[in-house]
Order: sequence, then C-alpha cells, then structure tokens
Amino acid sequence: MIKLIIGNKGAGKTKRLIELVNSYVETSDGNVVCVEKEPKLTYDISSKARLLETDTYRISGCKAFYGFLAGICAGNYDVTDILIDATFKIVGREYEKLVQFFEMLSELSEATDVNFVFTISCDKEDLPVEIFDYCEEI
Repeated sequence: MIKLIIGNKGAGKTKRLIELVNSYVETSDGNVVCVEKEPKLTYDISSKARLLETDTYRISGCKAFYGFLAGICAGNYDVTDILIDATFKIVGREYEKLVQFFEMLSELSEATDVNFVFTISCDKEDLPVEIFDYCEEI
C-alpha cells in the first residue's frame, strides 16, 4: 500500500505523519521506519520506530531514494511500514518522474508487504493524474 498525505506548507502533514508513526508502532507486528531529510522528528516519534535521515547517506533524486527504500526492505524482513516526511526535499519537484517512482514502489510494496506513507507539499492538481489514487488531502 502506498499513501500520499498531500497539502500545502503548514497544513498539518508532518503532524499527521507523526500520529501515524506512533500508532503504527503500537499495532505493528514488525518494525516501523520513519525517513526524513534532516533530523527534526527525533523527539516527536516513538523511540520504538527507526528514524533515518537521508542527508546522512547523501540520498537525493527518485532513483537514489528508491534504492534506499528497497535496501531498507531487503535488509530487514520485519519492516511493516515506512513513513517518509518532506518527500520533495529528498527527491526534488520533478513531477514527471513521480509516476515511475510510485509504480516501482507499488511493486516493491506488493513484493515485500511493506506499507509506504509519504508527505507531499503541493496541491493535488499539481501531481500527475496517474498517482491520484494514492492521495489523501489534508
């Protein structure tokens, strides 16, 4: 499953993501991973969740980020949920590349049974129509 939490800056996307991380930690039979660009959520999410910063690994762009997420799934079969904050700060605002990125992630999600949740800062209308099914507006 892939879910996109969409809204403009200040709409409450990160707050919603924090709530989801903390609730998934309580209900998951495996590991919950939270990914952010730089360390900001350290004190907001449960210490039971694994918190990773992409800046630490110099990740940028859709291809590198997909590889990073696939590596998390490959390295730990107990991961049930991966939640990502500030997606565009990690992959950039190249909307045309998002369709292929989310198609590949959808296949990865099915193969590994990992759920992905992303926060995306924009209006739904700005996104390619092919990914509308994943969207949840704030």
